[in-house]
Amino acid sequence: MATASIFSTVNTDVVTHLFNSSSPIIGKPSPSNPTSVVRSTVSFSRKTLTPIRFSSSPADHSPAVAITSPTVEGISTLSKTSLKSRLQGGETLYGMFLLSFSPTLAEIAAHSGYDYVVVDMEHGHGGIPEALDCIRALNAAGVAAVLRLPENCPVWAKKALDLGPQGIMFPMIESRKDAAKAVSYCRFPPEGIRGSAHTVVRASKYGIDEGYLGNYADELLIMCQVESAEGVKKADEIAAVDGVDCVQMGPLDLSASMGYLWDPGHKKVREMMRRAEKAVLMSDPAKGGAYLSGFAMPHDGPAAIRERGYNMVAGAVDIGLFRNAAVEDVRRFKMGLANESDGEDSLDNGKDVDDEKYWSE
Repeated sequence: MATASIFSTVNTDVVTHLFNSSSPIIGKPSPSNPTSVVRSTVSFSRKTLTPIRFSSSPADHSPAVAITSPTVEGISTLSKTSLKSRLQGGETLYGMFLLSFSPTLAEIAAHSGYDYVVVDMEHGHGGIPEALDCIRALNAAGVAAVLRLPENCPVWAKKALDLGPQGIMFPMIESRKDAAKAVSYCRFPPEGIRGSAHTVVRASKYGIDEGYLGNYADELLIMCQVESAEGVKKADEIAAVDGVDCVQMGPLDLSASMGYLWDPGHKKVREMMRRAEKAVLMSDPAKGGAYLSGFAMPHDGPAAIRERGYNMVAGAVDIGLFRNAAVEDVRRFKMGLANESDGEDSLDNGKDVDDEKYWSE
C-alpha cells in the first residue's frame, strides 16, 4: 500500500477543514494563516478503505473479497469447513476432551490432528473466560471447538454461544422436552429464547459478520447427551427433535444411574448403551434424525465404537493423557533405580537399553 512520506507536508485544504468551525472533529476556528501549518509525522494512506465482508461460518473467517485488510484478532482464518458440513459429507470425526483449560494443550491437540476439541465446562475447572482462551487457541490452529455446558440452562447457553464455538453440548438430556429446551436456548426469537447481543459478541465477529443472523443456525452443531437410564428410554425421541444434530453417549453417568458406578463395562450397562446407539443410528440425519457421538473407555476403545457406527469419536481426555504419561515416566525412572540397587546395569555401551527416545529429545 502506497503511503505518504512521514516528513511530507499535510495538505492545507484538509487541515483547514479539520480546524474549521463546522468541522465535526474539532469545531474551532481555522488558523488565520493556513499555509503555516506544521509538518506532520504521521503516515497517511492514499488508498480508500473498503468495507470487509466475512463469511458467516464459525470456522471460515476469511474475507469474501480479495482486499488487504486487518483481520479480527483471535479469530481463525484457517479452517474452511464446519463440523456440521463434514458430518453431512460422511466423515467420521476424531476428537478429545479438554478439562485442563490450558490454551497450550489446546494448541497441541489441534496441531496433533484432532478434528475437534470439547472444552469441558461441566467437569473442567474453568468458566467462560478460560473457555474463550481455549477457543482462540483452537481457532488459530484451525480446529473446531465444542463447548460442553455445566447444565442445560439458557444463561450458560447464551454466554457460551456468544463466544462463537462450532458446537455446543448439553448434559443430561432425558426427554424430548429437555432436548427441545436445549435447542430453544440456541435460537433467537421467535424460534427460541436466546438473548441477543449479536452486534457486539465474538460469535458474529463483534458485529463485522453481516450474515451471522442468516446462517448461525445452519452452522452450529447442537449436541445432546444421553447419559442416564431414563435418557436411553427416550433416545429415539431425543434424536428426532428438530435442531438436535448429534446425540452424545455418556457411559460413566449411565453406569452410575444403573447402580454400576465402579463398573461402566458391566454387561447391563453395555446392553443399555447398545439400545441407545441403535435408536440413534436408526434415525436419519438427512431426514431430521441425529448423528451419534461418544467417547472411548478402557473397555470400549475408539476403533470399537467407530465400527459400531459412531460419527464422532472422542478418544482421549487431556488430563488422562498427561496423567498416564507422567505416571509411566516416574515408573520407568524408579524401576531403573531399583535395578541399579540390585546390581543390574541399565546401560549398554553408554546407551539406554530402551531405544525409545526420552520426551525432551
